[in-house]
Amino acid sequence: MSSASRRPICSACLRPHSACLCPLVQTVHSQVQLLILQHPMEVGHAKNTARLLHLCVPGSHLQAGEVFDAEQLHAWLHAPWPGQSADAVVRPILLYPSTPPDAQLPVTAPPALPSEWLAQPALLRLVVLDGTWRKSRKMLYLNPALQQLPRLTLHGVLQGRYAIRKAHAPGQLSTFEAAALALAQLQSWGDAHIGWQQLMQSFDAAITQHQQLQAAGHSAPHRR
Repeated sequence: MSSASRRPICSACLRPHSACLCPLVQTVHSQVQLLILQHPMEVGHAKNTARLLHLCVPGSHLQAGEVFDAEQLHAWLHAPWPGQSADAVVRPILLYPSTPPDAQLPVTAPPALPSEWLAQPALLRLVVLDGTWRKSRKMLYLNPALQQLPRLTLHGVLQGRYAIRKAHAPGQLSTFEAAALALAQLQSWGDAHIGWQQLMQSFDAAITQHQQLQAAGHSAPHRR
């Protein structure tokens, strides 16, 4: 395919301009830092919500890969980010549910999450794995530094609103929904908090846009 026949891509959301997510983004201030580690197969996926989440949370980091360089991963997890002082305290926690043992992809049990960490959300760095359950498990398996992080358990998980991708088990959420719930939980945001409302408005708008584009594509006449 020639470059002239390719659809123009937005440099921010990496979507075709006809499906650009940028007008849907509502930026949200979060005390908790956000690091998204995305499986490479999710990067160009039309149903990918991780980049929307990244655009909604200024200062967040989004890195794609399956197995990461150990030194680079350590820096992403523990080193101060731009805008922080060189001696800033960083407390990384992994958003990952409790899962049954997997003989093919065994991982070590995580350390307990210190209760005192939760009292200082501004020191936290939330680490989110973006991929299917199997892909995210493999990312955890291949990167031992992730296994060493305390894990956050979500409370009061709601019915998922990710209507464009089927959940394989009750309580499964999209990356965006799970991360938004985690940020809300760590910062004691209620349903009426502006940050929570703006995140979910962006998410719902993206789902609606995808459904409309899908419907338009299915109803359009076939061309040779």
